[in-house]
Amino acid sequence: MPQDIVFSFFLIFAGALVLATVALYTRQPVLVAYIALGGIAGPYGMGWIEHPDELIDMAHIGIIFLLFLLGLDMQPSALFSVLRKAMLVALISSLLFFGIGAGITFILGFSSMDAVIVGLACMFSSTIIGLKLLPTTVLHHKHSGDLMVGLLLIQDMIAILTLILLGVMEGESDTPVWQPFIALPLLAVGCYLIVKFVLLPLIKRFDRYQEYLFIMAIGWCLAVAEGAAMMGLSAEIGAFIAGVTLATSPIAQFMAISLKPLRDFFLVMFFFTLGAGVNLDLLGDVIWGAALLAGAVLLLKPVIFRILLGKMSESSTLAWDVGFRLGQISEFSLLVAFVALESALLSERGSLLIQATAIITFIISSYIVVFNYPNPIAVKDKLRRD
Repeated sequence: MPQDIVFSFFLIFAGALVLATVALYTRQPVLVAYIALGGIAGPYGMGWIEHPDELIDMAHIGIIFLLFLLGLDMQPSALFSVLRKAMLVALISSLLFFGIGAGITFILGFSSMDAVIVGLACMFSSTIIGLKLLPTTVLHHKHSGDLMVGLLLIQDMIAILTLILLGVMEGESDTPVWQPFIALPLLAVGCYLIVKFVLLPLIKRFDRYQEYLFIMAIGWCLAVAEGAAMMGLSAEIGAFIAGVTLATSPIAQFMAISLKPLRDFFLVMFFFTLGAGVNLDLLGDVIWGAALLAGAVLLLKPVIFRILLGKMSESSTLAWDVGFRLGQISEFSLLVAFVALESALLSERGSLLIQATAIITFIISSYIVVFNYPNPIAVKDKLRRD
């Protein structure tokens, strides 16, 4: 029988309401409640939703909207400045994180290929965790927010190259490694021209119709995201470019405010599918290894970011702040695991190691930020910032 989408939505959001209420009463981060709900209701828990993979594409839209809204608040000139400052730190840290992940995995007794794939998965930090727990005022108007955006965007480009590399290793990739470097400026220039000569005149003529502007924002975001995917880039980078090129519009802030509830809707689904996708039956085989790897990630990522950002003359406070906010692995890590498993480059145990490490680092990193740094879902009033 096909999965009942209405029942799935009911279960996800009614269950999220119940567990989020419990989380708030017990002063826990609500993101943890969404992940726990996935584990409870998913195929390896109570089995109420047997095919969470059917919801993954919809959950992915939340990440796309998150990057689009981020781009709407960033002028192109600010973007180039941010990327220039973050490039060296992003590259060096990614190499160090690869070595840490691969080394620990090999020591745990996994194969050399598993160690390489796990090392690749450890290079990235979560865009969702990093940006979701950053106050809007910091994200759009503070140096630390700009720095985090730059680091995450460069990591996204490295993730795209990693996925291409996996295709080359499998022997079935038709995408040249250099393609993203050509596709990115072509996409940016094309979007700029469309915005200037098509969208801005339409906005000027029909800016009284809020429904029209809302539809335009969604259509433009998803169109550029899909175009980026067709060009060998990621949908997330496409959505960000769509936002940046539209940031000069006088109604950019209206679009951003209008789309925030839609973004949150899909992000709840993302965290649910994350929890539902973990095979609890096999978790015991890798739990101690995942705990060791997660502990190393949670400990060493903040330290490495602190040292590298300190070398750039950033303050100690800012460096620790950015380091702890990026102290986890990424949703891209899960994609790397999925692609490598489908290509027979990664064992099922190796894939589960990445999944378990991701969830452990997501949860603990969220706790660290929620209880120690300003964020929108802080349980302490003095730390709560929208």
